[in-house]
Amino acid sequence: MNVAIIGAGPLGRWLALAAARAGFRVTLEDVMPANLHHAREALRQQLGAELLGEGQGTAAVAFVSTIEDAVREADLAIDCVPDELESKLEIFWLLDRMAPPRTVLATPSTRLSIADLANCTYRADKCVAIVAEASELAGGTLEAGSGLLLRTGPQVSEETVALVREFWKTLGFTPRFEPDIAA
Repeated sequence: MNVAIIGAGPLGRWLALAAARAGFRVTLEDVMPANLHHAREALRQQLGAELLGEGQGTAAVAFVSTIEDAVREADLAIDCVPDELESKLEIFWLLDRMAPPRTVLATPSTRLSIADLANCTYRADKCVAIVAEASELAGGTLEAGSGLLLRTGPQVSEETVALVREFWKTLGFTPRFEPDIAA
């Protein structure tokens, strides 16, 4: 599975590291060159040069500076932008237009309705909310082996649920799904 992670801050770096260690091919995007540089250095220390494509093998983590490059081959795109309506709407709009039709969009959000965000896309059946604070996910209180709540809108497909479940189970979490309370 190809995973695009949008945003190379603490949450994006943590997700990239966890996904690469779990065997996924990861593309980490950030428009800020300094964020990508810090992410590359942090992941080099954790994963080694081989998994960053600096050896002879195929890269497990690639670093790009555009959303279009990040989602080109993505099966799953996870945004790591602030949990604010304007930020989420903008990123969902961009992801929806640039990612292949098969790409599932996931977003960490404790405040926003995934049903509302999904309805702003052409792929309402492929949108899922990860109900956790960024600090909980990025090495905070939520650890592998624990449960992870995911919310879905009324139009979500079984294929979307299966793909997202597989991703989080592979990372060591126990995902559980519930309908969006605003749905």
